[in-house]
Amino acid sequence: MCRRLPAVLAHTARMAWAVDRAGVALLLACQIVTGAAAAVVLASTARVMTHLLGAGAVSERLHGALPALVVVTAAAAAGRISSALSSYANGRITPLLTTEADIALVEAVCRVEASAYGEDGFADRQEAAEVGITRTRLMVQDAQRFLAALVRMVAASSVITALHWLMLPLLLLAVLPAGVGAVLSARVDYETHYLNVGDRNVRSMMRWWATASQFGDEVRANGMTGYLTYWYRALSTRIDRRTLVAAPRMLRITLATSALGGVFLLGTWAALAWLATSGRVALPVAATAVVAVQTTLAALGQFVIHGAAMFHTSLYLADMRAFLDMAEERAPQRGTATVPERVDEIRLDEVVYQYPGKDEPAVDGVSLTLRRGEILAIVGENGSGKSTLAKLLTGILLPDKGRVRWDGTDLADVSAEAVWRRTALVPQIFARWPLRVRENITLGQPKTFDDALVWETVDAVGMREPVERLPRQLDTLLAKELWGGAELSGGQWQRLACARALYRRTPLLILDEPTSQMDPRGEHRIFLQIKRIAAERATVVVTHQLENTRLADRVVMMRDGRVTEQGTYDELVAAGGVFAELVALAKDR
Repeated sequence: MCRRLPAVLAHTARMAWAVDRAGVALLLACQIVTGAAAAVVLASTARVMTHLLGAGAVSERLHGALPALVVVTAAAAAGRISSALSSYANGRITPLLTTEADIALVEAVCRVEASAYGEDGFADRQEAAEVGITRTRLMVQDAQRFLAALVRMVAASSVITALHWLMLPLLLLAVLPAGVGAVLSARVDYETHYLNVGDRNVRSMMRWWATASQFGDEVRANGMTGYLTYWYRALSTRIDRRTLVAAPRMLRITLATSALGGVFLLGTWAALAWLATSGRVALPVAATAVVAVQTTLAALGQFVIHGAAMFHTSLYLADMRAFLDMAEERAPQRGTATVPERVDEIRLDEVVYQYPGKDEPAVDGVSLTLRRGEILAIVGENGSGKSTLAKLLTGILLPDKGRVRWDGTDLADVSAEAVWRRTALVPQIFARWPLRVRENITLGQPKTFDDALVWETVDAVGMREPVERLPRQLDTLLAKELWGGAELSGGQWQRLACARALYRRTPLLILDEPTSQMDPRGEHRIFLQIKRIAAERATVVVTHQLENTRLADRVVMMRDGRVTEQGTYDELVAAGGVFAELVALAKDR
């Protein structure tokens, strides 16, 4: 604990200083005042005891003790006021610190290379970091209390050492077992937490899927409630079992250290009694020592308790810091080149990409050229590598082998943000943001106070009538769970996702199954719009609806990560290959 705490305190101080310098300055000043007040109270108490237990009339003794009593009162008042101000400073710093840590985690996850999501243990490490965020709010409070206890301990120790040198070592021995016990207990608790990280992560995901309103119909109509509850209970039981196994260890640690601490504390009081009865210290000094022992013992106890609490919290913060460091290492490490506003050609040269933990490449040796004004349709059976190829085109993934070039510039040499400013993507699984209709379309774009372009995009995907029927039209919140919110159908949400991509007006547009939830009218409208704007950009459509590929200038058939057929719709049908077979099967349904 002693080895770890200086670094933890320094890290906490740096984080707090970054968010609220005035609050940190006030907090430190209050700790100094609190410690000084504690020292003054003890020193003045010694003078009070000397007068009260001295010779002479009671009135004379009280009169002599009065100045010291005034000082004790004033110092105690100063200590109380500084404690109140410390709480105020802590209340200022903690929310800001927690928010900054939370934002840092969200930003790290959003910026990490997409390939990192597939690495073993990424989700569990992220879950451990999330726990570190929740513990951050305790860090300043623990540090404040730890420093206050440290200052009081130093002040009280100096007084009690002045009374007799033997007292302080005995008191340190009395609280040392409690410190050892607290550290051992913290380690047991952390070990249990770490064993449960994976199961807690799975349980959290299962809870969300089981209780989210959008999946409620499937859960009920398919009779999943009992089965989901069974698995949720099984996971919870496994987590609880590990926690209960740790309980006896915690009990043994607590009993052993408490007993040892009690023995040392008994020795402290026995030593004080022996010093008083043997005449080695005067009676007023012994009386002062009783107060000093209790004060020092309390300060030492608080020092150990809050030090152990900081040590405990630091274990979780270390997980958070390790995750942030890993995320920083896994953030896109690419060049600083940029790409022009207008891109005429995108070329893939013998591109290979294999997901972490997989035995076979998802894309294996693909060479392809896409030109501005061209619509390219990518088709194939499930798992053939279509979506992975789309991610390679946008630079979301970088190939393990080969190159992806935009107008001759390798994406590995280009700033990731520069590429993504030039792309628009409608993925298979798109987000249904709990934001207003306007933000669901303009998300990721510069702010605009002109809704003309928004309405133009709404018209392009055939959503004007549904949007105008909403309570506040573009200002309607699309989250029925929230007050004043509304909901869209699955097809309407997909049209909105297409509107979000079309609004970007980028040189590369990729639509991955863009109409899978739409009715025929909506699907027809989307593809007409794609055809209308195709001359201004390179367009890629990933689809299982083979009839939709008629609008494409070129169709690419993929299988096992490779391009097996390529040509126009009519050419591939006439070729009699797998594409022609799938077209025939579709017509035969």
